[in-house]
Amino acid sequence: MANPAYVAVDWGTSSFRLWLMGRDGTVLAERRSGEGMTSAAKTGFSAVLAGHLTAIEAPENLPVIVCGMAGARQGWVEAGYIDVPAPLASILTGAVSVPGESRDIRILPGLAQRDMATPDVMRGEETQLLGALGRASSGAQAVCMPGTHSKWVHVTDGKVTGFSTFMTGELFDVISKHTILSHAVTGAEEQPADAAAFEAAVSATFTRPALASNLLFTARSGQLLHGISAAAAQARLSGTLIGLEIAGALQDAANGTDITLVASGRLQALYEQAFKTLSLAFTAIDADAAVRRGLSAAAEAIWPN
Repeated sequence: MANPAYVAVDWGTSSFRLWLMGRDGTVLAERRSGEGMTSAAKTGFSAVLAGHLTAIEAPENLPVIVCGMAGARQGWVEAGYIDVPAPLASILTGAVSVPGESRDIRILPGLAQRDMATPDVMRGEETQLLGALGRASSGAQAVCMPGTHSKWVHVTDGKVTGFSTFMTGELFDVISKHTILSHAVTGAEEQPADAAAFEAAVSATFTRPALASNLLFTARSGQLLHGISAAAAQARLSGTLIGLEIAGALQDAANGTDITLVASGRLQALYEQAFKTLSLAFTAIDADAAVRRGLSAAAEAIWPN
Protein backbone atom coordinates (compact mmCIF):
# COMPACT_ATOMS: atom_id res chain seq x y z
CA MET A 1 0.00 0.00 0.00
CA ALA A 2 1.43 3.38 -1.07
CA ASN A 3 2.30 5.65 1.85
CA PRO A 4 -0.91 5.76 3.94
CA ALA A 5 -0.86 8.68 6.41
CA TYR A 6 -4.16 8.52 8.29
CA VAL A 7 -7.79 7.42 8.09
CA ALA A 8 -10.57 10.03 7.75
CA VAL A 9 -14.10 9.22 8.92
CA ASP A 10 -17.39 11.12 8.53
CA TRP A 11 -19.75 9.42 10.97
CA GLY A 12 -23.34 10.59 10.51
CA THR A 13 -26.57 9.64 12.23
CA SER A 14 -27.44 6.99 9.64
CA SER A 15 -24.35 6.81 7.43
CA PHE A 16 -20.67 5.95 7.74
CA ARG A 17 -17.96 7.08 5.30
CA LEU A 18 -14.27 6.25 5.61
CA TRP A 19 -11.26 7.14 3.48
CA LEU A 20 -7.71 5.87 3.73
CA MET A 21 -5.62 8.93 2.90
CA GLY A 22 -2.12 9.02 1.43
CA ARG A 23 0.63 11.42 2.45
CA ASP A 24 0.09 13.35 -0.77
CA GLY A 25 -3.65 13.77 -0.06
CA THR A 26 -4.86 11.04 -2.42
CA VAL A 27 -7.61 8.59 -1.50
CA LEU A 28 -6.09 5.11 -1.30
CA ALA A 29 -9.25 3.26 -0.24
CA GLU A 30 -12.87 4.07 0.61
CA ARG A 31 -15.67 2.46 2.61
CA ARG A 32 -19.34 3.42 2.94
CA SER A 33 -22.15 1.84 4.92
CA GLY A 34 -25.36 2.51 6.80
CA GLU A 35 -23.62 2.00 10.15
CA GLY A 36 -24.22 5.51 11.42
CA MET A 37 -24.45 6.55 15.05
CA THR A 38 -27.88 4.96 15.54
CA SER A 39 -26.59 1.56 14.44
CA ALA A 40 -23.10 1.84 15.93
CA ALA A 41 -24.46 2.78 19.36
CA LYS A 42 -25.98 -0.72 19.49
CA THR A 43 -23.19 -2.78 17.90
CA GLY A 44 -20.28 -0.74 19.28
CA PHE A 45 -18.39 2.13 17.65
CA SER A 46 -15.02 0.47 18.14
CA ALA A 47 -16.20 -2.75 16.49
CA VAL A 48 -17.70 -0.93 13.50
CA LEU A 49 -14.54 1.07 12.89
CA ALA A 50 -12.30 -1.96 13.38
CA GLY A 51 -14.26 -3.92 10.79
CA HIS A 52 -13.77 -1.23 8.16
CA LEU A 53 -10.09 -0.75 9.03
CA THR A 54 -9.52 -4.48 8.62
CA ALA A 55 -11.32 -4.45 5.27
CA ILE A 56 -8.93 -1.82 3.87
CA GLU A 57 -5.89 -3.43 5.56
CA ALA A 58 -5.01 -0.24 7.41
CA PRO A 59 -1.69 -0.46 9.29
CA GLU A 60 -2.17 -0.95 13.04
CA ASN A 61 -0.40 2.27 13.99
CA LEU A 62 -2.31 4.50 11.55
CA PRO A 63 -4.19 7.37 13.30
CA VAL A 64 -7.88 8.10 12.67
CA ILE A 65 -9.59 11.50 12.50
CA VAL A 66 -13.38 11.49 12.89
CA CYS A 67 -16.10 14.13 12.49
CA GLY A 68 -19.84 13.95 12.95
CA MET A 69 -22.20 12.20 15.33
CA ALA A 70 -19.60 9.88 16.84
CA GLY A 71 -18.79 12.94 18.96
CA ALA A 72 -22.38 13.52 20.10
CA ARG A 73 -23.49 13.04 23.70
CA GLN A 74 -25.09 9.72 22.71
CA GLY A 75 -22.19 8.83 20.42
CA TRP A 76 -18.80 7.21 21.03
CA VAL A 77 -17.04 9.95 23.01
CA GLU A 78 -18.58 13.39 23.49
CA ALA A 79 -16.47 15.98 21.71
CA GLY A 80 -18.39 19.06 22.86
CA TYR A 81 -18.89 22.27 20.90
CA ILE A 82 -16.98 25.38 19.94
CA ASP A 83 -19.18 28.42 20.59
CA VAL A 84 -19.77 30.89 17.77
CA PRO A 85 -18.79 33.49 16.82
CA ALA A 86 -15.46 31.75 16.35
CA PRO A 87 -12.76 31.33 13.73
CA LEU A 88 -13.53 28.36 11.52
CA ALA A 89 -10.05 26.98 12.21
CA SER A 90 -10.85 26.72 15.94
CA ILE A 91 -12.30 23.24 15.44
CA LEU A 92 -8.77 22.04 14.64
CA THR A 93 -7.69 22.53 18.26
CA GLY A 94 -10.74 20.95 19.90
CA ALA A 95 -10.32 17.29 18.90
CA VAL A 96 -10.98 14.74 21.68
CA SER A 97 -9.03 11.48 22.04
CA VAL A 98 -10.89 8.16 22.26
CA PRO A 99 -9.59 6.30 25.35
CA GLY A 100 -8.81 2.60 25.49
CA GLU A 101 -7.88 2.19 21.82
CA SER A 102 -4.60 0.79 20.50
CA ARG A 103 -4.37 3.47 17.81
CA ASP A 104 -4.68 7.27 18.08
CA ILE A 105 -8.32 8.18 17.32
CA ARG A 106 -9.48 11.80 17.55
CA ILE A 107 -13.03 13.15 17.21
CA LEU A 108 -13.60 16.75 16.14
CA PRO A 109 -16.00 19.05 18.03
CA GLY A 110 -19.15 20.60 16.61
CA LEU A 111 -20.28 24.23 16.62
CA ALA A 112 -22.87 25.73 18.99
CA GLN A 113 -24.88 28.93 18.79
CA ARG A 114 -25.99 29.61 22.35
CA ASP A 115 -28.19 32.65 21.72
CA MET A 116 -31.39 32.10 23.75
CA ALA A 117 -33.63 33.20 20.88
CA THR A 118 -31.88 31.17 18.17
CA PRO A 119 -30.07 28.21 19.76
CA ASP A 120 -28.50 25.88 17.22
CA VAL A 121 -25.91 23.12 16.88
CA MET A 122 -24.06 21.27 14.14
CA ARG A 123 -21.84 18.19 13.98
CA GLY A 124 -19.97 17.18 10.86
CA GLU A 125 -20.97 20.20 8.81
CA GLU A 126 -18.30 22.33 10.51
CA THR A 127 -15.62 20.04 9.03
CA GLN A 128 -17.30 20.21 5.64
CA LEU A 129 -17.37 23.99 5.99
CA LEU A 130 -13.65 24.12 6.78
CA GLY A 131 -12.90 22.01 3.74
CA ALA A 132 -15.11 24.13 1.50
CA LEU A 133 -13.79 27.55 2.55
CA GLY A 134 -10.33 26.91 4.00
CA ARG A 135 -8.92 28.42 7.16
CA ALA A 136 -8.60 31.99 5.90
CA SER A 137 -11.58 32.77 3.68
CA SER A 138 -12.24 36.46 3.03
CA GLY A 139 -15.38 38.55 2.74
CA ALA A 140 -18.95 37.71 3.76
CA GLN A 141 -20.38 34.39 2.62
CA ALA A 142 -23.56 32.42 3.12
CA VAL A 143 -22.88 28.70 2.94
CA CYS A 144 -25.75 26.31 2.18
CA MET A 145 -25.34 22.64 3.11
CA PRO A 146 -28.54 20.79 2.16
CA GLY A 147 -29.63 17.60 3.88
CA THR A 148 -32.17 16.09 6.23
CA HIS A 149 -31.41 19.13 8.39
CA SER A 150 -30.01 21.78 6.04
CA LYS A 151 -27.46 24.19 7.48
CA TRP A 152 -26.97 27.80 6.41
CA VAL A 153 -23.81 29.30 7.85
CA HIS A 154 -22.72 32.93 7.75
CA VAL A 155 -18.95 33.39 7.58
CA THR A 156 -17.07 36.70 7.54
CA ASP A 157 -13.31 36.74 6.96
CA GLY A 158 -12.89 33.17 8.17
CA LYS A 159 -15.06 33.60 11.29
CA VAL A 160 -18.40 31.83 11.73
CA THR A 161 -20.75 34.57 12.89
CA GLY A 162 -23.92 32.49 13.05
CA PHE A 163 -25.89 29.65 11.48
CA SER A 164 -29.39 28.23 11.12
CA THR A 165 -30.77 24.73 10.75
CA PHE A 166 -33.75 24.09 8.47
CA MET A 167 -35.60 20.76 8.76
CA THR A 168 -36.33 20.72 5.03
CA GLY A 169 -35.39 17.12 4.26
CA GLU A 170 -37.13 15.71 7.31
CA LEU A 171 -40.27 17.75 6.66
CA PHE A 172 -40.35 16.52 3.06
CA ASP A 173 -40.13 12.92 4.28
CA VAL A 174 -42.80 13.33 6.94
CA ILE A 175 -45.23 15.31 4.79
CA SER A 176 -44.88 13.05 1.76
CA LYS A 177 -45.43 9.88 3.83
CA HIS A 178 -47.67 10.80 6.76
CA THR A 179 -50.09 13.54 5.67
CA ILE A 180 -52.91 13.92 3.16
CA LEU A 181 -50.30 14.83 0.56
CA SER A 182 -49.03 11.23 0.59
CA HIS A 183 -51.93 10.37 -1.74
CA ALA A 184 -50.95 13.12 -4.15
CA VAL A 185 -47.33 11.98 -4.56
CA THR A 186 -47.95 8.22 -4.82
CA GLY A 187 -46.23 6.97 -7.96
CA ALA A 188 -44.14 10.11 -8.46
CA GLU A 189 -40.88 8.14 -8.60
CA GLU A 190 -42.08 6.28 -11.70
CA GLN A 191 -42.74 9.52 -13.60
CA PRO A 192 -40.33 12.06 -15.15
CA ALA A 193 -39.46 14.94 -12.82
CA ASP A 194 -41.53 18.09 -13.35
CA ALA A 195 -38.98 20.91 -13.44
CA ALA A 196 -41.56 23.59 -14.27
CA ALA A 197 -43.70 22.71 -11.24
CA PHE A 198 -40.64 22.74 -8.97
CA GLU A 199 -39.46 26.13 -10.21
CA ALA A 200 -42.93 27.66 -9.91
CA ALA A 201 -43.22 26.43 -6.32
CA VAL A 202 -39.76 27.74 -5.39
CA SER A 203 -40.61 31.19 -6.78
CA ALA A 204 -44.06 31.35 -5.17
CA THR A 205 -42.81 30.41 -1.71
CA PHE A 206 -39.68 32.54 -1.85
CA THR A 207 -41.86 35.54 -2.73
CA ARG A 208 -44.63 34.76 -0.21
CA PRO A 209 -43.16 32.54 2.53
CA ALA A 210 -46.04 33.28 4.92
CA LEU A 211 -48.31 31.28 2.59
CA ALA A 212 -46.16 28.14 2.68
CA SER A 213 -48.72 25.88 4.38
CA ASN A 214 -51.36 27.02 1.88
CA LEU A 215 -49.03 26.44 -1.06
CA LEU A 216 -48.24 22.94 0.21
CA PHE A 217 -51.93 22.01 0.06
CA THR A 218 -52.12 22.94 -3.63
CA ALA A 219 -50.21 19.73 -4.35
CA ARG A 220 -53.41 17.94 -3.30
CA SER A 221 -56.05 20.38 -4.53
CA GLY A 222 -54.27 20.85 -7.86
CA GLN A 223 -54.44 17.13 -8.44
CA LEU A 224 -58.12 16.87 -7.48
CA LEU A 225 -59.25 19.87 -9.51
CA HIS A 226 -56.80 20.08 -12.39
CA GLY A 227 -55.39 16.58 -12.65
CA ILE A 228 -51.74 17.47 -12.06
CA SER A 229 -49.48 14.41 -12.03
CA ALA A 230 -47.93 12.78 -8.98
CA ALA A 231 -44.55 14.06 -10.16
CA ALA A 232 -45.90 17.62 -10.34
CA ALA A 233 -47.39 17.27 -6.86
CA GLN A 234 -44.06 16.02 -5.51
CA ALA A 235 -42.26 18.87 -7.27
CA ARG A 236 -44.62 21.38 -5.66
CA LEU A 237 -43.95 19.88 -2.23
CA SER A 238 -40.18 19.91 -2.74
CA GLY A 239 -40.11 23.37 -4.32
CA THR A 240 -42.29 24.86 -1.59
CA LEU A 241 -40.06 23.56 1.21
CA ILE A 242 -36.81 24.55 -0.51
CA GLY A 243 -38.19 27.99 -1.43
CA LEU A 244 -39.24 28.48 2.19
CA GLU A 245 -35.78 27.48 3.41
CA ILE A 246 -33.99 29.89 1.08
CA ALA A 247 -36.35 32.74 1.99
CA GLY A 248 -35.69 32.21 5.69
CA ALA A 249 -31.94 31.77 5.28
CA LEU A 250 -31.48 34.95 3.27
CA GLN A 251 -33.94 37.25 5.00
CA ASP A 252 -31.19 39.02 6.94
CA ALA A 253 -28.40 38.61 4.40
CA ALA A 254 -26.99 41.70 2.71
CA ASN A 255 -27.70 42.07 -0.99
CA GLY A 256 -24.99 40.50 -3.07
CA THR A 257 -23.81 38.10 -0.35
CA ASP A 258 -21.85 35.28 -1.95
CA ILE A 259 -23.61 31.89 -1.69
CA THR A 260 -21.54 28.73 -1.53
CA LEU A 261 -23.48 25.50 -2.09
CA VAL A 262 -21.83 22.45 -0.52
CA ALA A 263 -23.73 19.44 -1.80
CA SER A 264 -23.66 16.43 -4.08
CA GLY A 265 -25.99 14.22 -6.08
CA ARG A 266 -29.72 14.89 -6.31
CA LEU A 267 -29.72 17.58 -3.62
CA GLN A 268 -27.02 19.53 -5.43
CA ALA A 269 -29.09 19.46 -8.63
CA LEU A 270 -32.26 20.60 -6.82
CA TYR A 271 -30.61 23.51 -5.00
CA GLU A 272 -28.75 24.63 -8.12
CA GLN A 273 -32.08 24.64 -9.95
CA ALA A 274 -33.68 26.64 -7.12
CA PHE A 275 -30.89 29.24 -7.03
CA LYS A 276 -31.01 29.66 -10.81
CA THR A 277 -34.79 30.06 -10.67
CA LEU A 278 -34.38 32.88 -8.12
CA SER A 279 -31.44 34.45 -10.04
CA LEU A 280 -29.15 33.94 -7.05
CA ALA A 281 -25.45 33.71 -7.86
CA PHE A 282 -23.66 30.78 -6.24
CA THR A 283 -20.57 28.60 -6.29
CA ALA A 284 -20.98 24.84 -5.95
CA ILE A 285 -18.52 22.61 -4.08
CA ASP A 286 -18.75 18.82 -3.88
CA ALA A 287 -19.74 17.78 -0.34
CA ASP A 288 -17.59 14.63 -0.23
CA ALA A 289 -14.50 16.51 -1.39
CA ALA A 290 -15.18 19.26 1.17
CA VAL A 291 -15.44 16.94 4.17
CA ARG A 292 -12.27 15.10 3.11
CA ARG A 293 -10.39 18.40 2.85
CA GLY A 294 -11.66 19.44 6.28
CA LEU A 295 -10.63 16.13 7.84
CA SER A 296 -7.26 16.41 6.10
CA ALA A 297 -6.71 19.90 7.54
CA ALA A 298 -7.45 18.51 11.01
CA ALA A 299 -5.12 15.54 10.54
CA GLU A 300 -2.30 17.78 9.37
CA ALA A 301 -2.81 20.08 12.37
CA ILE A 302 -2.84 17.20 14.88
CA TRP A 303 -0.16 15.00 13.29
CA PRO A 304 2.07 17.44 11.36
CA ASN A 305 4.68 14.79 10.63
